[in-house]
Amino acid sequence: MHPAFSVIFFTVSSGAGYGLLALVGALGAAGLLPADRLFGLTAIILALAAVTAGLLSSTFHLGHPERAWRAFSQWRSSWLSREGVASVLTYGPALALAAVWMWPDRFGAYGPVAGAASAVMALVTIYCTAMIYRSLATIHQWSNGWVVPSYLVLGLATGLVWLNALLVLFGAESYVVAVASMWGVLAAAAIKVFYWRFIDTTRHAATPESATGLGALGKVRYLEGPHTEQNYLLNEMGYRVARKHALKLRRIVLIGGYLAAICAVGVGLKIQGPGEGALALLGAALATAGTLVERWLFFAEARHVVTLYYGADRA
Repeated sequence: MHPAFSVIFFTVSSGAGYGLLALVGALGAAGLLPADRLFGLTAIILALAAVTAGLLSSTFHLGHPERAWRAFSQWRSSWLSREGVASVLTYGPALALAAVWMWPDRFGAYGPVAGAASAVMALVTIYCTAMIYRSLATIHQWSNGWVVPSYLVLGLATGLVWLNALLVLFGAESYVVAVASMWGVLAAAAIKVFYWRFIDTTRHAATPESATGLGALGKVRYLEGPHTEQNYLLNEMGYRVARKHALKLRRIVLIGGYLAAICAVGVGLKIQGPGEGALALLGAALATAGTLVERWLFFAEARHVVTLYYGADRA
């Protein structure tokens, strides 16, 4: 599939934002985060800013962005619509959580409820985003059991590294979150390795023979293209990335992104002073950059079964 930057940015930014919001909500409800007002507001504003930026970016991939509101009406049958509804509903408990942090004397009693609701809705939204792709049976690289766990783990992992950076910058205790973020990024790397192994060793059940209905006559060979120029199907659904480039980008994700982020956070635990904050920020930036490259590959390596009509031997 064509890796449109607007959709790549959307899934990475909103995933990190919802991951951070889920963690702030859950840990805040459990009383495991600083009660400092500025910290709480900064964390929630950063999460909502990332979410909002991602959602706005996703509209640029639409043919008619002004009609995006119509997608909300199809929530009974469309995961895209369910994601839109869930994303809007999440703002409610998130703003309530911000009010709890801002005025604890007045709204403190609602903190656990607002935090839990924010965490649940954030994870539900990530799940809906993942199901947009998981539900497409025509794309083998998306319609498999690794996609939903991948989106959830990557969202939480990037949320963890950003939460760790915030804790360090505010001078709060961050050891547990830092260790958790390292394990989270490691889990993200592991699940991507399993996902890549799956798409490398399996293929869609459809073949040129089944797609054309000519399998009874023998093996189908591509003789001549149905047209002489590129069209929408080939541009959007027939995008190809060379195998050697894909392997190189996978190494960049695992080593230059995730492993480097783990090292940065780990070294940051051993030092004090300004360097600790710089390394925490570097770890968050590296993990996010690695996820950007991972998400580009997620789209670029996907092959729609329609390409079987254009000479592809597998989908």
